[in-house]
Amino acid sequence: MTTTSPARTSRGSAIRRRTLLTPYVFLAPALGVLGFFVLWPMVRALFTSFTNSSIIGTSEFTGLANYERLFSDPAFGNALLNTLVYVVATTPVSILLALGLALLLNRRFAGRTFFRAVIFFPFVVSFGIISIAWSFILDPQVGLVIGWLQQLGIPTGNGLRDPAWAMPLVAFVGIWRNLGFYMVLFLAGLQSVPRELYEAAEIDGAGGWCRFRSITLPLISNTTMFVVIIATIFAFQAFDHIYVMTNGGPFFKTETLVMLIYRTGFENFQMGYAAAISWVLVVVVLALSLAQMAFFNRRAVRY
Repeated sequence: MTTTSPARTSRGSAIRRRTLLTPYVFLAPALGVLGFFVLWPMVRALFTSFTNSSIIGTSEFTGLANYERLFSDPAFGNALLNTLVYVVATTPVSILLALGLALLLNRRFAGRTFFRAVIFFPFVVSFGIISIAWSFILDPQVGLVIGWLQQLGIPTGNGLRDPAWAMPLVAFVGIWRNLGFYMVLFLAGLQSVPRELYEAAEIDGAGGWCRFRSITLPLISNTTMFVVIIATIFAFQAFDHIYVMTNGGPFFKTETLVMLIYRTGFENFQMGYAAAISWVLVVVVLALSLAQMAFFNRRAVRY
């Protein structure tokens, strides 16, 4: 019968402890940054939402007063509606176009790397600079795009100054800017699909649509879920180009929830109410993300 010495047992325990602690040591800096710059501000904003805090003066605890105010505030209702319109207008179109471009640029042909770079380029350029450029391009007086559309007989109204056209135009710029990023994500998913499956399907006589529906779509379902969730979050967070191009106008037709949070907190100095709006936005985005994950998980099980 062999016995283990106390020294060996102690040394083995120390090795196991180091093995268990090593991952947490490497994660500690990232977790510290995440906690300090993300989690703590969220907790602080949640506490602020229950007060009448402002940049100037003292704050008092007001309970649910800010959240009760939301239900009777027409500005919040208008911003929520504009946000939903923007999400519905940009998310499906962006995803479908990105998937189509990914399928096209996943084929082998001369110059595909160039086209990939051109489509992805807008995503890495400052959105503020892009928005300034698009403001001139879409100007009804000197804008090239507006002029071309008018020559084709397509009515464009007064461009970004027209309440009927402001939201479609800023939605178009949002789609154009994020399209390349979603395309790259789809390309990564498509390149993980084994080529042998397509070759076997071709031998069996399966057409292009059948291969896409039976092979491609099921095998990139995780990528699709990720892109849908990211695109939805990006759409709910729309701010940069809307602020530069329209500043929420004309007549608040393009004011989204993030625009309202900015205006309420940093122009009207109602930080408590702005924090309440921001937490409503967080809850809405979280609920939609969980619903999308549940939907794609059910489809994955079905496949």
